[in-house]
Amino acid sequence: MEQARIFIAILLSFVVFVIWEFMFGTHEAVRPPVNAPAEQTEAVESRPPATASAERQSIGSAGPAEGALSAPPPVIEVGGGNPARSITVENPYYRVVIDERGGTIRSVELKQYRQKVEADAPAYRLVSEDLAGGTLQLRLAPEDAAAGAEMVFRAEGPEDRIVVGEAAKSLVLTHWRKDGVGIEKRFTFRPESYLIDLDVTLKNNGEQNFAPRVSLGLLQPYDAGKTERYGFAGPSMLIDGRLSQVDVGDIEDKNRFEGKVGWIAIQGRYFLSAVVPPAVAGAEVQLGQEKAALRSALVLPAETLAPGQARTYTYRVFFGPKRTEVLKPYGLELEKVVDFGMFDFIAKPCLWFMNWIYGFLPNYGIAIILLTILTKVILWPLGNKSYKSMNEMKRMQPLMTEIREKYKNDKKKMNEEMMNLYRVYKVNPLGGCLPMLVQLPVFFALYRMLYEAIELRHAPFFGWINDLSAPDRLFSFDIHIPMMEPPYGIPVLTIIMGASMFLQQKMTPSPGDPTQAKMMTFMPIVFTFIFINFSSGLVLYWLVNNVASIAQQYYVYKKTA
Repeated sequence: MEQARIFIAILLSFVVFVIWEFMFGTHEAVRPPVNAPAEQTEAVESRPPATASAERQSIGSAGPAEGALSAPPPVIEVGGGNPARSITVENPYYRVVIDERGGTIRSVELKQYRQKVEADAPAYRLVSEDLAGGTLQLRLAPEDAAAGAEMVFRAEGPEDRIVVGEAAKSLVLTHWRKDGVGIEKRFTFRPESYLIDLDVTLKNNGEQNFAPRVSLGLLQPYDAGKTERYGFAGPSMLIDGRLSQVDVGDIEDKNRFEGKVGWIAIQGRYFLSAVVPPAVAGAEVQLGQEKAALRSALVLPAETLAPGQARTYTYRVFFGPKRTEVLKPYGLELEKVVDFGMFDFIAKPCLWFMNWIYGFLPNYGIAIILLTILTKVILWPLGNKSYKSMNEMKRMQPLMTEIREKYKNDKKKMNEEMMNLYRVYKVNPLGGCLPMLVQLPVFFALYRMLYEAIELRHAPFFGWINDLSAPDRLFSFDIHIPMMEPPYGIPVLTIIMGASMFLQQKMTPSPGDPTQAKMMTFMPIVFTFIFINFSSGLVLYWLVNNVASIAQQYYVYKKTA
């Protein structure tokens, strides 16, 4: 088999892989949709101003919130009654704003990550204040369809800002319904953790039995015009110990699932919001799209509360990075959200090794180079077989050309003579192709890992490459460049990578078929345009791999000359 076919096979495999990731991602099969009625929201009313002090009383034994007092943020008037306050809570990892209207989290800022690569850029905002109703919305079913976000919870204590320093602190919010049902949300924040505890207590002070289905929902902004083409972004869940991911475009058809839920999450390329439910035998997950937001709700089985009874549901909430070292110590299996697709079992060790190198040499560009060299060393025997087969095919080129010319009008006879030639010279026509195809899973694994590893986000290499998770651009142009995503500039690293492919192609035996020869000539150009919008970390890997392959190919050719 001619070497052009090898490279064409690799190119086609790469294109198929990208298309497969774009269309299907890495999503596990999810359970069939549950035929359940649509979730609704609860009919409630705020108590009048005269009963505000009663609303501030805690249900059960929850204590008052602590924190430093500062100037209050703007307030929202609630139906002419007392204003609903916004309370800011921060620790070294995050800054969250909790709104008394709905008792939800209105915004989340991750203080250890920036919006942009510049050092003075603001903290990364995982949940924006523009999100209507906020996230962590609590609903009780059966209920009215519009009142859940209008419930007004009263916070204990006058503080509008709580700083979590050396010890954990709690914030307690309470709402009483007209029917005598009380709802308490107790948030507990710790100083050195992304994890937030949320205890939801229901108390029935009414005269009738109360049997709610408690639903706690994540709501995250979603831009329908901006999707993750090479990885997964959207709702995911751990059901019966298995990771399930649902493409945003499939939510309409796959939106209800049930089983033993380990957690629910809405994830992006680098960050996620997640809720770990109380320890219950089974629960239901309901997905949906609300205007410009995704919703993932965790619905617990209905429980009856007799008059005078109370019930507390304990949740764990996570807002933070998709990083195994952060998620695994919590012991909640949240680390399973870090998934690199079908070759995850290869990508995870590569990520570990890259981080291990970074511990000694704190530059992820150097870590990528050393990781690439290591993979090349491991695959060295396969590469030797491939290049040796190529060299043997190169020696046979004159004889193959002669056979093609002699039997150009008889394809069957031509193929027979070609096979006889392979047998005489003891050459396997697939000898150069198969070893290279075996290496493709390693490339696919590194491709996903280098694209989604949060370690590379805003990680500098050298010179103009100040973010290994973004395309490399030297200078910045205001003009639109076809096939290039903004920012517009000179993709120097990508051009060098294309040049290395061109050099490697020149070292490869030229096919006798003129059509295939032309395709070989254009392959470096095609790959250069494919990589022009890839992250510079991935381009760096491919460049180093090409250079190492050129060196190995030269070594094998000299040895077998």
